[in-house]
Amino acid sequence: MFRRDVLTAMPAWVAPLLASGRAVAQTRAETLLIAVEAGQNSLDPQGLGVNPSTLGVTWMLYDRLVAFGAKDLVDGGRSDDFNRIVPELAESWSVASDGLSITFTLRDDAVFHDGAPVTAADVKWSLDRAVANPAPASQMRAGGFERAEQFVVIDPRTVRVELGSRNALALPGLAVIQPSVLNAALCRRHATAEDPWAQAWVKTNAAGGGAYRLDTWTPRLETVLIRNENWRSGPLPAFRQVVIREVPSTGNRRALLLRGDADLAPDLPVRDVVDLAREPKLRALGGPMANTMYFVGMNTRTPPFDDVRVRQAIASAIPYDRILNNARLGRGQPLWGGPPRPGMGAEGLAWPQAFPYRTNPARAQALLQSAGLDGGFETTLSYDLGTASIDHPVALLMQEALREIGVSAAIDRRPAGEVRGLIERRELPFFLFQFGTWFDQVEYFFSQMYQGSKTAPGNGAAYASPEMDRLIAVAQGSADDNERNAARRRMIALAMQDVPYVPIVQPYLNVVAQKSVTGYVTMFHRQVDARVLART
Repeated sequence: MFRRDVLTAMPAWVAPLLASGRAVAQTRAETLLIAVEAGQNSLDPQGLGVNPSTLGVTWMLYDRLVAFGAKDLVDGGRSDDFNRIVPELAESWSVASDGLSITFTLRDDAVFHDGAPVTAADVKWSLDRAVANPAPASQMRAGGFERAEQFVVIDPRTVRVELGSRNALALPGLAVIQPSVLNAALCRRHATAEDPWAQAWVKTNAAGGGAYRLDTWTPRLETVLIRNENWRSGPLPAFRQVVIREVPSTGNRRALLLRGDADLAPDLPVRDVVDLAREPKLRALGGPMANTMYFVGMNTRTPPFDDVRVRQAIASAIPYDRILNNARLGRGQPLWGGPPRPGMGAEGLAWPQAFPYRTNPARAQALLQSAGLDGGFETTLSYDLGTASIDHPVALLMQEALREIGVSAAIDRRPAGEVRGLIERRELPFFLFQFGTWFDQVEYFFSQMYQGSKTAPGNGAAYASPEMDRLIAVAQGSADDNERNAARRRMIALAMQDVPYVPIVQPYLNVVAQKSVTGYVTMFHRQVDARVLART
């Protein structure tokens, strides 16, 4: 039994672990403690309804065939690089000359956490599972993966992935979380006739072979991961142990950082990030979120937003500078007043990029007058209470600026989590939202947000343009790079012209860490990858 006086004399990060009998690293230097607002709700990388924390944890528990490389950012940070695919479980691969198949050769030293070797049969079973279940299947389709017949075992170390057509997202589509490779034999032992993919068991148990293995998971308290000393899919992580502590209170997460008891805290409110970054031992991390924009959306089926002149008027009335500097405290890249800034990519193909709008009330009023609305109009501006720390001050600034051009916008505060569903059903006339995709390709983002199909999850503006749909199809399917690039440029120009969405900023990830923690990489899944972190 542990004595209370001994526990209270220890640092705050140690006592709960010892009291519960959990394994601990020998020194504080070997343990990374991450303080999160909400812990994971599942351990299944292919689970239904998983929350963001699940993405971060399963990323470290499982491996994929391939991974994204990393690149340096202009601000000195680092992010993953969608355009550079590197080995993980696959030591090599070859793409067929017609682009319709990819053959992977597995490492011969890869093992799962229970010591079983990783085989091509495990890869096939895992990919079969991903396309068979609704939650991962939607992501898998982006890479052209829809049927179990597409995954073929050649021999124990070789697996071929077959494609129905060329798809630039096929390789990147195997580097995200959903195609994680599970220990098929272990999962089958817990499968049933009603649950052939062992979803119930995998939800609360790990079946991977990633850089970290699960030690303990206490829901609503903490998760402890231990380094997998047999991991061969990359450099062995510097930290022997990762503790992910659930701390719902922002004030308590701040206190843990200030005391040095927590090493890193993601998703803090912007004001706390700015305040804490002034502390001598702390710093703000996290670069611009790739393929992500914070914007104003207008439903193109709802008058008066069905008139492009009205949408352009709104784009000319938004107080961009005040939103970035006052509501977001500078934590974001401007997406107004184009042309694109330096470093945004060659030949105008970067996304997101600055739209050619800036605050110009006179132009906004002239556009409303040309639309027959010189007297203005009334509407409601909706936002989600789950993001109120940003959205409420933005809504107030918008309300004030719109009043200057005769538009009365009542602020509509929706219960936390509700706005995403309303956007998917296209029920809001005028709204604030942040949308991002994992893949850093223009056409993928546009297929999710600008495509007329009712299945495009981000198209809350109900935008429908036959020309846009055709351009997206060309950019996704053409084998001619020049033709694809021309389609991408026209897609961007059309988005700027029709402006169903008005981009405001490309947001930063809001992460605060001890200055002693190094190696942070801004990840596509917006979570912390402890595998690449170290302590100086």
